[in-house]
Amino acid sequence: MATSQEKADDAGHARYTCRLRVSSSAAAALDAEWARCRWIWNESVARSKKAYAGDEKCGPARLDKMLTEARASNGWLREGSSVPQQQLIRDFGKSRAKALKDIKAGLPQRQRAGMPKYKKKREDRPTLNYTRRGFRIKDGRLHLAGGIVLGVVWSRKLPAEPSSVRVYQDSLGHWYASFVVPTQAQPLPKTGRVIGIDWGVSQTATTTSDAHDLAHPQHGKTASQKTSRYQRMMARRKPARGQAASKGYREAKRQTAKIHKKTARQRQDTSRKWAKRVVTDHDALAVEDFRPKFLAKSSMARKAADAAISATKQSLTEMARKHGRIVHLVHPAHTTMDCAQCGARTKHALPLSERTYTCTACGTVSPRDKNSARVMLVRAGLNPAGADRARPAGPPVRRQREPGIPSL
Repeated sequence: MATSQEKADDAGHARYTCRLRVSSSAAAALDAEWARCRWIWNESVARSKKAYAGDEKCGPARLDKMLTEARASNGWLREGSSVPQQQLIRDFGKSRAKALKDIKAGLPQRQRAGMPKYKKKREDRPTLNYTRRGFRIKDGRLHLAGGIVLGVVWSRKLPAEPSSVRVYQDSLGHWYASFVVPTQAQPLPKTGRVIGIDWGVSQTATTTSDAHDLAHPQHGKTASQKTSRYQRMMARRKPARGQAASKGYREAKRQTAKIHKKTARQRQDTSRKWAKRVVTDHDALAVEDFRPKFLAKSSMARKAADAAISATKQSLTEMARKHGRIVHLVHPAHTTMDCAQCGARTKHALPLSERTYTCTACGTVSPRDKNSARVMLVRAGLNPAGADRARPAGPPVRRQREPGIPSL
């Protein structure tokens, strides 16, 4: 089965992911390449720990020198391409720099990125990065440095020549190639309409347009029965510490991963189709800048995770960037307490059980989430208040950064 997804990488670039058809010889070559890269990563971790304990420097230049010396003295490393090994050094340097920056800034432990850790053979999946000089596409096949040839399932044509590719293996053992391609915006015709979007749990997205509300898809709940069955099988067959897993345990683990993969694809498909419809029908979007991480510690954790609010929000912003639409990210503070009509704010926080908003100042009665969606429009300035209406006070609105335009 071929899969292809388009994901914004940054302004002007996108990722196109395609399934790979890997022969047994190519799979062995990829595993050998990953073994070399994993050795280099673990050696870099060891050097980093030694440098951190001895107050020494361990920057990219020193790691590049380490790689050069290791390849010169080790024939096993020279058998592989230097391109993915150099890219691994760069990735390690970025990861370590981010961790040191968080430590220097004094962030709490739970907010820090964490220093790079050792990659274990049976836990970490292969991931190889190649720059332009390390791969080429010829006759529809992907040729990697080192003589590795892979068949690509092209579900769509790349819009331009890719600048890099990441070859990786998922939890089911399938191989994929993720191409980074420079792209240009594809503007859609103006519609003259705007929309406000409020995120929720009982309903994933509530908008100012009834036709664009996104109901909770419940993909995870639908698959929960099968997931629980295979997880119980894994629990019964769990091997003792130090012993190899049985065939039944490995099969149950594979089936569990297969269900999770299907659920993730269903969520992505639902969110992208909804985002495409919203972006096509509206010129500007006022979106609640909601971060649902705190819901993981509440009684709604399972339902909130199944709603996939973050993934849906990301799909919406990526689709808007692709088609040149404007996205206003509205701070969520007090959006459920303000009245979209007069701007009055309730004196106390509304309990979640209260689903109807009643304004004590102007007497407006409306569904709670619909009122919040209208507040998004007002705060973003897309529905400016008249002389007899006050605009609700709140934190500033952030506008999505566009190429060549600084963020507000």
